[in-house]
Amino acid sequence: MTSLDKPTTEETSADTSADDARAVTEAALFEAFGGVRGMVETVLPGLLFVSIYTVNKNLHMSALAALGVALVMVVVRLARRDTVKHAFSGVFGVGFGVVFAMMTGNAKDFYLPGMLYTLGLALAYIVTAMAGVPLIGLMLGPVFKENLSWRTRNPGRKKAYTKASWAWGLILLAKCAILFPLYWWADTTQLGWVLVALKIPPFLLAVYLTWVFLAKAPPPIDVFAEMEAQERAEEERKAAAAGEEAPAGRHRRRS
Repeated sequence: MTSLDKPTTEETSADTSADDARAVTEAALFEAFGGVRGMVETVLPGLLFVSIYTVNKNLHMSALAALGVALVMVVVRLARRDTVKHAFSGVFGVGFGVVFAMMTGNAKDFYLPGMLYTLGLALAYIVTAMAGVPLIGLMLGPVFKENLSWRTRNPGRKKAYTKASWAWGLILLAKCAILFPLYWWADTTQLGWVLVALKIPPFLLAVYLTWVFLAKAPPPIDVFAEMEAQERAEEERKAAAAGEEAPAGRHRRRS
C-alpha cells in the first residue's frame, strides 16, 4: 500500500466519529422505543386476546387474560426496578380496550381505543412536522441530551427530525387505512390477527427510517454538558475573584 492509499488521520477520525454517532443514535432509539422487551409487551396482550377468542369466543375470558398479562409485565418491571413507561402504556391501552368491549358487548371494540390512538398519533406526527416542531424531536431531544436546541441551533438535525416525523405519520396512517375498514367489515378474529401482524413491521420500518435520517444528521448539541461547563466556569471566576480580593485586603491592612 502506497502513502496515497493509506487513510489519513483525518479520514480515520471522521470514520470513528461517524461510527460513534451511529452507535449513540442506535442506543438512544433502543432506549426511547423500548427495544425487544418493549415490543413483546406491546404485542403479547393483543396476541393473547385474539388467541383465546379464536378458540372459545369468550369475550370476558379473553379480555381479562389480556389485562392480566399486561399487569404481570408491569409488576415484573417494578420488581426489577426497570423503566415501566412501556408496560404502563400497555396496561392503559388494554384497560381501555377491556372497558370498551365490556360496555358494548362487541369483542372488536377491544381494539378500537388502540386504533384511535394510532390515528391520533399519526396526525400528531404530521401536524407537528408541518408546524416546524416535529414530535419525534420533542420525544428524542431529552434522550440525546439536546432538549430543544435542535430547533434554533442545529438546522440539519431539525430537518432530520422533520423527515422522521413525516415517516412515522405516513406509516401509521397507512396502518390505519388497513385496520379501520377491517373494523367495519371483518369479524373479530380476522381483525385481531391482522392487527397483531401489523404491530411490529410498521414500527420497525419507522424506527429504521428514523435511524437513517438521524445517522446522517449533525451530532446533537449536549446542552447538559454546556450547562455544566458554564457552572464550572462561573465557579472558577468566583474563586479567582475571591483570590484577588484576599491579597488586596491584606495590602490595605498593612498600609
